[in-house]
Formats: sequence, C-alpha cells, structure tokens
Amino acid sequence: MRRLVSRGLRALRQIDGWPVPFAVAGLVTREGRVETHGDTGRALRLASVSKPVAALALLVAAEEGVVDLDEPAGPPGSTVRHLLAHASGLPFEGATPIALPGRRRIYSNEGFRVLGEHLATQAQMPFAEYVRAALCEPLALGLDPRGDPGSGMHASLADVLVLGRELLSPTIVAGETLDEMTTVHFPGLSGVLPDHGRFDPLDWGLGVQLNTRPPSWMGTRASAHAFGHFGGSGTFLWVDPEVGVAFAALTNREFGDWAKAAWPTLSDEVLVELETTL
Repeated sequence: MRRLVSRGLRALRQIDGWPVPFAVAGLVTREGRVETHGDTGRALRLASVSKPVAALALLVAAEEGVVDLDEPAGPPGSTVRHLLAHASGLPFEGATPIALPGRRRIYSNEGFRVLGEHLATQAQMPFAEYVRAALCEPLALGLDPRGDPGSGMHASLADVLVLGRELLSPTIVAGETLDEMTTVHFPGLSGVLPDHGRFDPLDWGLGVQLNTRPPSWMGTRASAHAFGHFGGSGTFLWVDPEVGVAFAALTNREFGDWAKAAWPTLSDEVLVELETTL
C-alpha cells in the first residue's frame, strides 16, 4: 500500500468553483484520518450512491442467513446475485425483462426495488428498518434509508465517509464478504453505464462498479482495484484499497457534463497531494 501524506489537501477547495449551489467533499483513510471541505452535516439525496448502501445491507443479511445470494429473486432464472450485479435482465425502469439473466449488464433501478422487496419479505420487516438495524445502528449513522432502495436514501458527507471507511476496513461483515462484493460477477458482460456510454466489458461487483478499466469517473490515478458508485443527484463515492482511502463528494445539482469534467480532476489532484512512494 502506498503511504499517505497530508499537505493540507488544497485540492478539496476546487469544489468552491464548481457550478453548483452546494457542494461538500472529503476523504477518510484506512487509519481513520478524515479531511473535508464544506458542510459535512447537511443531508442530501444520495441518488444511486444508495445502491452500495443497499448492497451492504444485503450482504449483512447473507451473513445472517436471512437471504442467500444464489436464491431466486426477480425474473425467472435470476438470483439475488444477478440483481446486485445488474445482470438480471431487468431494464433501467420497468418490471419486464429485456434479456435473459447473466447475458447483459443492464444497469437497473428496478433491480434494486426488487432487492428491497425481497429482503423485506425474507427478513419480515420493512427494507428501511432492516438497513437501520444492520448498518445505521452499529455504525452510528444518521443516514435515512427510506425511499427507493437504489436511489432514494439521504445522508450527510460525514455519514458517507463512515460508510467509505467501512468499505476499506469492514467491521459489520467479514473481509471475505467485502472481497466478494468487490469481485467481478458474471465477467465479460458488456453494458451501458448511464451518461457514459457502452463498455465492453462493464465490470460490476455486488452493488458497486469496479474500476477495472481506468480512467473512469474516478479519475486517472485511482487504481484498478478501486470501486464505488455515482449518483444522478451529483454525488459520488469511490474507495481505493490499494491507496487506502475512500473519497466522496455530495452536491445538489443533477449529474451532467459539469460532473464529468469536475470529478476526475478533483479525484486526481487529491491523490496527487496524498500519494508518495514508500
């Protein structure tokens, strides 16, 4: 692992020049050092950054025996694993499959709605209640898990960084479970990443995009082991276990060309300030 050195993180100030009404950004290292810029306590809609939260709750449920990753869920032939990896055949929106399970990587909000319903049925409690018990209480999170499981949660940057550190050094799931979360599932599938175009392959873990073909929205300096998610509300979280850092930004402007330009630049310059060789 590369050693991290603090130099004031001047790069975080870039968000002051972003064309957004509000922005906050920050990072946490594996050792627990936190660096932020902006109001870290303001809760915002996470949009699709909700998906890694939902996925982590499903993995807790898998460890508890509440669900099995390979049990049927969703369209015929689909499993919990297919749904988490966007390989169930369900479209972005709508309940009618447009492919057979395991054939294409189809990014699907519908798939996470199905996962929320499936977990609620198996756990015999509402999805949001399970997330509170599985994640919010043990991690002391103020995250609000109500709303759509894949796009409706709200949280502050402080909460997102707690989640980021959990994805660096897990305490509520086993290390082997995190390894499974961040391994390519159904490798070789091509697909379209929303607002970024077609990738062949489009590698995905369980609820997280894998940075196996950088550069990406995570920048040019994040390693091939980085993983994370971005949201349509102008939010992102990526985690790089090679560097030992989780980095996130939240805004209240919808994702667009501004984010495609700003996010990789910010991520790269933050890592330039942080990284040095041993």
